Amino acid sequence: MSYNNSSSSRTVVPQAKEALSKFKYEVASEIGVNLKQGYNGDLTSAQAGSVGGEMVKRMIASQEQAMANGQQQ
Repeated sequence: MSYNNSSSSRTVVPQAKEALSKFKYEVASEIGVNLKQGYNGDLTSAQAGSVGGEMVKRMIASQEQAMANGQQQ
């Protein structure tokens, strides 16, 4: 698999785009960040970063759990 740095927000698996978007809004809601469709320039960098950070944390935990259970994702 090759990566192109020209678009860092590109979804590697295009079929996952909708699920990732839904996941983003779920995480934002759970951690108290008022993320809305469209423009979110009113969020601080810390708020916006906390959503992405929490998403990564949860995805890593999910993968670790799958690996511990002998599953491949």
